[in-house]
Amino acid sequence: MGFDYCGISKADFLEEEAPRLENWLNKNMQGQMSYMQNHFDKRLDPRLLVPGAKSVISLLLNYFPSEKQKDETAPKISKYAYGKDYHFVIKEKLNELLQYIKDNIGEVDGRAFVDSAPVLDKAWAKKSGLGWIGKNSNLINKQSGSFYFIAELIVDLNLEYDGAIKDYCGTCTRCMDACPTEAIVAPYVVDGSKCISYFTIELKENIPSEMKGKFDNWVFGCDVCQDVCPWNSFSKPHSEQMFQPNGELLEMTKQDWFELTEETFKRVFKDSAVKRPKFTGLKRNLDFIKTS
Repeated sequence: MGFDYCGISKADFLEEEAPRLENWLNKNMQGQMSYMQNHFDKRLDPRLLVPGAKSVISLLLNYFPSEKQKDETAPKISKYAYGKDYHFVIKEKLNELLQYIKDNIGEVDGRAFVDSAPVLDKAWAKKSGLGWIGKNSNLINKQSGSFYFIAELIVDLNLEYDGAIKDYCGTCTRCMDACPTEAIVAPYVVDGSKCISYFTIELKENIPSEMKGKFDNWVFGCDVCQDVCPWNSFSKPHSEQMFQPNGELLEMTKQDWFELTEETFKRVFKDSAVKRPKFTGLKRNLDFIKTS
């Protein structure tokens, strides 16, 4: 089905994550992402999402592109948004995998998740041995880095469980040193309300003026903390046809971006995650970096 890695862990209460999540929320590091405060218990216990759940199957799908935007002076979008919106691509694969399990095992109750419910993806992927959580709070895989989507199947099957691996960040602080808005406030702690991805995607109102000049040309998401990570020197281009970028997107010059019309936006980003902030949101981001 194209997934690159698979790991399995026991569907249980996330003991370690509970105080960490509570502390993060108490410090308002979620900003206006109020959905992060919802379903606190469900985030920590998959058995509340899937009654009778016994296993969490974690899967990784590579999205590292073979080509990047041509004009280095142009506004930038995060690499994960180059192709078709991953929610649709991965959900289809997960449902196919769930059906495959049912066809081979019989009646299995389970649900597919890809960023679509209160599931702590990275925590489950870590527990399943697919990588460790880096200082930039991303899951890092020792063989291939961090340019991955994470998805889960939570099922009522007893399976053989994998174990976590050790942390290989060592003394490296490249991601912390490189973050343009100093959002990585401590090793392994990202203040979501300071992250460029938050400002360009999640924030619905005007971007605070004190962020002027700090966006490094990013208008949708940000890859800085991943781009500087030494483990991403092992990243290999993905082979998922659906993630191939629209050729027009890669060719867009700085001028093309600043002259973007709604018509062009709808054509270039037809099935892309870039549609999330809508044309008005992207235009706001473009205006913000233009006047920085």
